Amino acid sequence: MDDLDPQLLRVLRAVRDAGSISRAAAALGYSQPAVSQLLARAERRLGQDLVLRNARGVTLTEAGRVLAEHALSVEAALTAAREDLAAVGGLARGRVRIAGFPSASSTLVPSVLATMARVAPGVTTSYVEAEPPEAIDLLRRDEVDVAVTFTYVGDEVAPDPTLVSRALGRDPLRLVRPGGTRDPGPSAAVGRPVALGGDRAGTASAADAVVDLASLRDARWIGGCPRCRGHLLASCATAGFTPRIVLETDNAAAVVGLVAADLGVALLPRLALASTVIPPTVAVERVDDELARRVEVVVARGADRVPSIRAALDAVVGAAAQLG
Repeated sequence: MDDLDPQLLRVLRAVRDAGSISRAAAALGYSQPAVSQLLARAERRLGQDLVLRNARGVTLTEAGRVLAEHALSVEAALTAAREDLAAVGGLARGRVRIAGFPSASSTLVPSVLATMARVAPGVTTSYVEAEPPEAIDLLRRDEVDVAVTFTYVGDEVAPDPTLVSRALGRDPLRLVRPGGTRDPGPSAAVGRPVALGGDRAGTASAADAVVDLASLRDARWIGGCPRCRGHLLASCATAGFTPRIVLETDNAAAVVGLVAADLGVALLPRLALASTVIPPTVAVERVDDELARRVEVVVARGADRVPSIRAALDAVVGAAAQLG
């Protein structure tokens, strides 16, 4: 019934145990008139008598006894709820579900999960790999709480007032093609952190020339995920040609293997190269920094007020800062 509330159940139990309204009021810390008025209002709302008054005090009716029996379990449930809420607020329990794109899985995500395990061991943290459009769909369907995504300059992403995104940094692209020299930056060393915003090794020297995509108009290209393939087409169109895409895979290691076999050239983000073995027969070269993708973290508006989600956001931002 909508007319029941925990306070009424507590009062009825106190009346049953005390045998009088005045003693029940004293036990609860209420005034006797306040308890009498509460019972009278409840009887009017419910349409049933709850107490029987007599010369020796009061006793509960059958309806009153039924409700009083529930008081203990309701109070226990409320106490458990308060304790659970306090535990969630203190990160002693809870859950957070994270989605991220493939190259984040081997670079950003391990640090995020390790941080959550350290600072919030009572929170169950799960992870699923998904390209940005799928990750955003999961977020909208409330199947994940945090989405690590990326966008390119020129991407037409419809604004969604229910979501909030936070920029983590820029992930520069690199041209990967057959050759005998390699980019001296961190992508040449497997497992070394890669800066989202640029080379950890510092500014490239004059010898590290930026490759003009127009010089590759006759090359065979390897395409990636749909969003990356669209960016490749747009970038090459800006350079004045349409790339001849002969192979497609969103697996960075597979792309490098295809390039090593002299089957094509490709654009790969630095995060993807950071955890990929680069053979000495493959060259990794700089391209225009304007081609870089923006890495972002997205949550539902207001979700950052949830302690477990806020902790996950802090972990994602911290992992991105370590790479930077």
